[in-house]
Amino acid sequence: MNISLAFIRIFFAIISIFFMTTHMLSPPEGVIGVKALIGIVIGLVFSLLLFGFDILFRRFNLRSFNIAVIGLFIGYLMGQALVIIFHAILNLSSIPNLLKPQVLEIIKTALFLFGTYLGAIMTLRTSNELYISIPFVKFAPTTQKKRDLLIDTSVLCDTRIIDFCSTGVLDKHLVLPRFVVKELHAQMEGVDETNKKRARRCLDVIKQMEGLPHLSLRFNDTDFPETKEMTGKFVRLARLIDANVLTADIGRIQTSSVEDVRFINLHSLSNALKPLMETGEFIKIKVQRYGKEPRQGVGYLDDGTMVVVNGGGNFIGEIVQTQVLSVKHTSSGRMIFCNLLEKEGMEGRPSKPNGNGKTNGKWENDKE
Repeated sequence: MNISLAFIRIFFAIISIFFMTTHMLSPPEGVIGVKALIGIVIGLVFSLLLFGFDILFRRFNLRSFNIAVIGLFIGYLMGQALVIIFHAILNLSSIPNLLKPQVLEIIKTALFLFGTYLGAIMTLRTSNELYISIPFVKFAPTTQKKRDLLIDTSVLCDTRIIDFCSTGVLDKHLVLPRFVVKELHAQMEGVDETNKKRARRCLDVIKQMEGLPHLSLRFNDTDFPETKEMTGKFVRLARLIDANVLTADIGRIQTSSVEDVRFINLHSLSNALKPLMETGEFIKIKVQRYGKEPRQGVGYLDDGTMVVVNGGGNFIGEIVQTQVLSVKHTSSGRMIFCNLLEKEGMEGRPSKPNGNGKTNGKWENDKE
C-alpha cells in the first residue's frame, strides 16, 4: 500500500468517525460517553464498508467507471422523464381516484427504476458511439473491445518478435511503456557489459518495429515512480489501460493469477504454432548430424523442430524419406521420432562413424 492510498483511507476513516459521533451527540439526552462510543463504532463500521467497496471495485479501470457514471446519469434523466410523463397522465385523467396513493407511489418508483436501469444498460451497450467533448475520449464497449498488448523487456530481447509483427496480427495493438525505454538507456550507460549488450539489442528491435509500416507501435508515457519493480509497473499500467502483457519470461506467468492481469507468453505461442506431425505421416528430412544412439541421425524442420531418424546415421548430408513414429513435447518445443524408409539405399554403404568417432557396424559391399 503506497502512502497516498493509506492517507486517503485514514482521512475518510477519521471523517466518518467524526460525523457519526457528532450525529450521535446532537440530542442532549442520554449518557454522552455511551453515545460517543456508539458513534465511534458506527464510524468504524462505515469506514470498513468503504474499504470493502474499494477492494471490490479494484478490478475496474477508469474507463469502465466513467461509462458506469455516465450510464447512471442518463438513466436518472430517463427515469425522471418517465415519472413526469406519468404525472401528466394522472393530471389529465381520473386514474388517481381509482388507485390508492400507495399504489401510485409504487408505480412511480417502478418507472423511475426502469428508466434508470434501461438508460445505464443502453449506455453500456452503445458506448462505442458515446463521445465526451473533454478530453475527446471515445469509450469502447467492454464486451467487444480488443485489448492492447504491453511489450515486456524480455520480448524485445527475442528477435522473433520482428517476424511476429510482420505478420500483421499485432497491428495497432502494441504499446511500449516509456519507462521501459528509460530503463534500457540507463543500462546502456552502465558498466555491466552484459546488460549493455542486451539493452543495445532491445533498442535495435524497437527501431525495427518502428520501421514496420502497418504496425503503428504506440508509446505510453505513464510512469509509477513509487513502484521500483518492473513487474509491478507493468501490472499497474495494464490495469490502468485495460491491456494484456506480452512477455517471454516464464517466471511472470505466476504473477497473472495473483494480480488478475493476463500475461501472454511468446514461447507458448511459438510452440503452439509449430507444425504437429501425426504418427504414420511421411516426411522428407535432411540428415545433418549423428544422434546419440547408434545409426541414428538428426535433422531439423524449417521452424527448427528436431527430427530424430532411426537408421539415418549413414545418410549425413542427404535428404531421406521417413515415417513418423511419435511426437514428444518438451519444455523447449517438440521432438519428432521417425524411421528411415529408404532401406535400399543402406545396402552397399559402409557404416559411417558416429559422433564419438566409432563405426556403427561392419563394412558392407558397395553395389554401386
